[in-house]
Amino acid sequence: MAKTPAATVTAGGREVRVSSPDRVIYEATERTPEVTKLDVCTFFATVGEPLMRAVGERPTALERWPDGYREGMRLSTGYGDDGDGFYQKRLPKGAPDFVETARITFPSGRTAEELCPTEPAALVWAAQMGALTFHPWPVRRPAVDHPDELRLDLDPQPGTTFADAQRVAAVVRELLEELGLRGYPKTSGNRGIHVYVRLEPRWTFDEVRHAAIGFGRELERRDDGVTTEWWKELRGERIFLDVNQNLRDRTIASAWSLRPRPGAPVSTPMTWEQLADVRDPRDFNLATVPDYLADGDPWAGMDDTAYALDPLLALWETLPGGEMNFPPDYPKMPGEPPRVQPSKKVAAHWDEDGNRVEDQRA
Repeated sequence: MAKTPAATVTAGGREVRVSSPDRVIYEATERTPEVTKLDVCTFFATVGEPLMRAVGERPTALERWPDGYREGMRLSTGYGDDGDGFYQKRLPKGAPDFVETARITFPSGRTAEELCPTEPAALVWAAQMGALTFHPWPVRRPAVDHPDELRLDLDPQPGTTFADAQRVAAVVRELLEELGLRGYPKTSGNRGIHVYVRLEPRWTFDEVRHAAIGFGRELERRDDGVTTEWWKELRGERIFLDVNQNLRDRTIASAWSLRPRPGAPVSTPMTWEQLADVRDPRDFNLATVPDYLADGDPWAGMDDTAYALDPLLALWETLPGGEMNFPPDYPKMPGEPPRVQPSKKVAAHWDEDGNRVEDQRA
């Protein structure tokens, strides 16, 4: 069979070459048609302007699925396991000259040159390389150590639904407005909801995380269907607010990104009123979002006002609870509780630094 000739997609006035344009990236479903590589690249060109508002000038990791996505495929964790998809934090070799980078520092102290989109063509080029989901840092290139976004990730746990996340999102909106802040919601592209708040870029990652902890604890006080528990065994059938998504090198799928799920769903920005009306987030996908966006970008005004973090830091300082656990790849942090599952604590004694000193069953 003859190989299909390469195609070109125009993005922001620049032509991008797309090899194997007829490769199937998403199979057809009962709700959606088959999606080819050319369809994916064309989609990112079509949403290029609002997508650039979301990821422009931000260090951005790529979630790549070179052979497309099929139900049952897995994403590699990066810890030696095989997967069909993988994260790429360093810019792939052979990138064209118009693809720019930003230097970022990981929690380990190592550095990397990561994709930093400055025009829509860079994102179409990434899609040509198999990227479906963009994972931007909450910083921009002029200030890579000072986040300008607070990200509130509402993650439904087993036994909860998107409707539960919608209900909690309404409480999030109410609390933010009481604190004098404006939140911008979007679907996650799966069952969750993300809410962003634009910040003045003058706080550290740790301070933004503490602000998220303070907000989460106040949210828990107002709604017993919310949890900030790091350990899965303690979350129950509640909506998990993952405060650690605000740490250095922790990212969330960007607005207007595709997600590796059947039907090519899109992480779709919305007004609060639009979000309340959603019945099935799968309705927002590669085939439908361009028409949805024709009515305007619900996040177009996000950069108009940047907020101070003080109201949220006040919650962190006044509400009880102290420090929370960090992810396992982080070094032991000051004041952090022991990194041991609560169900295993009965088998050991832990000192104040989180070190195991005695097995009580011995």
